[in-house]
Amino acid sequence: MLTDAELMRYNRQILMPQWDIAAQEKIRASKVLIVGMGGLGCPVSLYLASAGVGELWLADFDTVEESNLQRQVLYREEDIGQPKAEAAARQLAKVNPYVVLKPLVKALDVDTLPDVVAQVDLVLDCSDNFSTRDAVNRACVMAGKPLVSAAAIGLSGQLSVFQGRDDRPCYRCLYPEGDAGAATCSESGVLATVVGVMGILQAHEALKCLSGVGVPLFGKLVVWEGESSMWRTLAFRRDPACSVCGNPEVSKS
Repeated sequence: MLTDAELMRYNRQILMPQWDIAAQEKIRASKVLIVGMGGLGCPVSLYLASAGVGELWLADFDTVEESNLQRQVLYREEDIGQPKAEAAARQLAKVNPYVVLKPLVKALDVDTLPDVVAQVDLVLDCSDNFSTRDAVNRACVMAGKPLVSAAAIGLSGQLSVFQGRDDRPCYRCLYPEGDAGAATCSESGVLATVVGVMGILQAHEALKCLSGVGVPLFGKLVVWEGESSMWRTLAFRRDPACSVCGNPEVSKS
């Protein structure tokens, strides 16, 4: 149950008729894995910690560089050279002392992800390369866990929620041929506010999934064009022939 101090801290959320104490207790009891503590992972973790998610697993093998400071809002000059996962955990502990923080300073791949994903309730893919996204998606399908995924490049971003079960499509249903050739921020650049917008939306979708409040973006892709501040929402379906969620050896694990 929530303590008196937590009731006071989360008062503005609990006051909402759609939310209440039950929803707050649900997210407090949740464990969430964030894969990638860069431009997306920073706002995602900051808002999930502030909102009161009980346990955050922060996964990133990289260290803080000076070029990260333009958009990775958790880090400071003194963090340069430090592991991102550990630097992020230090900052988030100051934001909310009631949240359990578990930094994972290692690369997660097809071999290590299944065990980690099986221990959490939801995964947020905040990475910037296809191989990681594909491995995260596969592990989530195997474990039946929801996956909130976003991407940001230049002045645009994309967002969706996947699962790969119960008629809910997985990442591979949307990108059957993969996107290994897609540009990354280090190659094409990205405006700081774009990763902020997409990261906050990721956190919002995660809170909806964890609390049961609202309708998550299963089967929908939200596209934001930051240059014009225009939004588009595209519907897509689960692919019965999907190489991941349509494969019994994966989806029935």
